[in-house]
Amino acid sequence: MTFEEIYSSIKKQEYAPIYFLMGEESFYIDKITDYILENALPQAERDFNQTVFYGKDADIANIMDTARRFPMMSTRQLVVVKEAQQLKNIELLDTYIKNPLKSTILVINYKYKSLDKRKAFTKNVAQYGILFESKKIYENQLPDWISKYTSSLKLKIDTKASILLSEFLGNDLSKISNELDKLSINIPQGNTITADDIEKNIGISKDFNNFELQNALGKKDVVKANQIINYFSTNEKNNPIYVTIALLHSYFSKILKFHFLKNKTNDKITASALGVNPFFVKDYKSAARLYNPKKLVSIINLLREYDLKSKGIGNVSSKNGDLLKELIFKTLH
Repeated sequence: MTFEEIYSSIKKQEYAPIYFLMGEESFYIDKITDYILENALPQAERDFNQTVFYGKDADIANIMDTARRFPMMSTRQLVVVKEAQQLKNIELLDTYIKNPLKSTILVINYKYKSLDKRKAFTKNVAQYGILFESKKIYENQLPDWISKYTSSLKLKIDTKASILLSEFLGNDLSKISNELDKLSINIPQGNTITADDIEKNIGISKDFNNFELQNALGKKDVVKANQIINYFSTNEKNNPIYVTIALLHSYFSKILKFHFLKNKTNDKITASALGVNPFFVKDYKSAARLYNPKKLVSIINLLREYDLKSKGIGNVSSKNGDLLKELIFKTLH
């Protein structure tokens, strides 16, 4: 089942006996679990009918014994196992999985990894309960995800603000949602979140950030690129060189890949091949006209060299700010 299907059913109080929630992205796992914890039982029934285990401190036998217990003065009980990836011999739960108690809701949080789908235990979970895999979202999917989440808060968000959030916070959906939740307190419903709102409320500069640096380099705008690098040099803590190098490596690698695409006329196909939002395809086309494949290979090698230097390999005394200035100078010339 999808997250939307599961969330829709639990909102209708239609609960399955088992929820095995696994995967690298913890946001959806926490969202489902938190909703069940807050809504499956009335507050008055939780003392006797709600049990939360933590994988590191729990054992399978105790979990199964608790799950097999009948509820007290209630139609159901709730058993939640958090951090279940730390449980030893989790497959021993198979005995209960194949014969769950209908009056028990067993929720198992198996974060940051997934079960082997070829194994009998995983197949049994899918057969007798609900098996949900929460996969990491790709970089090119983030703007759409941010837009949808913002819409759920009865707000809108412009493209630049969305990019700033995703660049600053990466693809950690929990962090992104937390920041959007905070913004929703200060911005009236129906309004559009802008880059100015991001800068004012979250502290991300709308003019001096890695996305703007990428744009400046893509246009070979020497003045703008140097302004950003100078800002980074005086704010190294908030603009670590390893993040900048990693993002630039990804950016220039995509420009190089663009050169060798067979179909460059269809923006949707191009965006899919590059792993970017179609909105940005025009920027990659423009940058590809300024950087030929030979120059791009040279830049990518430079980025690797300066990544090592930033870690002290082949660099005795240069500060990271100075290294970044050298790197950008060589990139543009």
